[in-house]
Amino acid sequence: MSGARTRMAWTDRLRIGALGLSSRPARTALSALGIAIGITALVGVLGLSESSRADLNRQLDALGTNLLTVEPGQDFMGDDASLPDESVAMVGRMTTIRSAAAVRAVDATVRRTDRVPEAQTSGIATAAADLGLPEAVAARVRSGRWLDEATSEVPGVVLGATAARRLAIDDTAVARGVRVFIDGRWFAVVGVLDPVVLAPELDETALVGVGVAEALWGDDLPPTRIYARAAPDRVGDARDLLARTANPADASGVTVSRPSDALEAQAAADESLTTLTLGLGTVALLVGAVGIANTMVISVLERRREIGVRRALGATRVQIGSQFLTESVLLSLIGGLTGALLGVLGTVGYAQSQGWGVVVPWTPIGLGLSAACLIGTVVGLYPAARAASVPPTEALRSA
Repeated sequence: MSGARTRMAWTDRLRIGALGLSSRPARTALSALGIAIGITALVGVLGLSESSRADLNRQLDALGTNLLTVEPGQDFMGDDASLPDESVAMVGRMTTIRSAAAVRAVDATVRRTDRVPEAQTSGIATAAADLGLPEAVAARVRSGRWLDEATSEVPGVVLGATAARRLAIDDTAVARGVRVFIDGRWFAVVGVLDPVVLAPELDETALVGVGVAEALWGDDLPPTRIYARAAPDRVGDARDLLARTANPADASGVTVSRPSDALEAQAAADESLTTLTLGLGTVALLVGAVGIANTMVISVLERRREIGVRRALGATRVQIGSQFLTESVLLSLIGGLTGALLGVLGTVGYAQSQGWGVVVPWTPIGLGLSAACLIGTVVGLYPAARAASVPPTEALRSA
């Protein structure tokens, strides 16, 4: 009989452990909160990091990492350099370059109407753009159309996404033939661009044709930035030759960069922030573990009468200890499951709000739940041992 009495099915242990926790729901919820916060941080941060990285890789795959930009830097004397007018044509003739287009800064203000004070420019720049610019930077026209041979010679403008938003111009306004006031002249808005990932400076720019820009502001409009799309397998070679090709007379005054490098650097910075947040999540897990240990110790002290009654009815030390150890593991698992659920919901919600593809971090979820089980087991050993060591007569007398 004694041998049979020492055996208890695992389902019975779970049932008794769950009853012990359900008798104090408020304390159970508060004790599991620390574990839940830690697991939420781990799952949510890793999920958002993976979703953001997947979206970045998708964008780079779609847009390519072979876009190079050429800008004037400074000459040997430290003065601002400039690119020659023929630099765009020279870059376009390179065998390693597939397409090249430039923008030329124009000193002009953009306003919604002529009633807006001239000083209120909303931070919108004006530039003359080559017709091949969308192909070079992989830009898409959201509404309307891009500049062509006709609109490049007449007062027509294409707005970047941010510029259109600041001017309160939407797709329906473009269809109605809305106009904007640029440097004292009305320009018809012929199109609005989607955000340009690899050339975000274009989002805040009003782009006009080179012909109309030269007619209104003079012929002295050197290229301020050249966008060159290199052959995918020749990016390094093109980068090495671009400065000397764009300005043979002063290659040191030319700056060549690759926009995708900035995106990758941003991803690296995001990884550093992710590491910091994971550290904070780990701290929350440790705090939660201490809270569970404290709760279980107090539970043993408060339930000495229960322990004495069960021992008097024949329960063994092993059964008493396993009961409290099961409660500790269940308490930690409640926090782990709650945290995993909140982390997944947070990842899905934020990723969808940003237009990212959702990547559910199954590995962190599994590791988080495993960590919760381990924490519950480790911190539950001492309360379980303490409960098992209580003599039944002393427990009943003290109760």
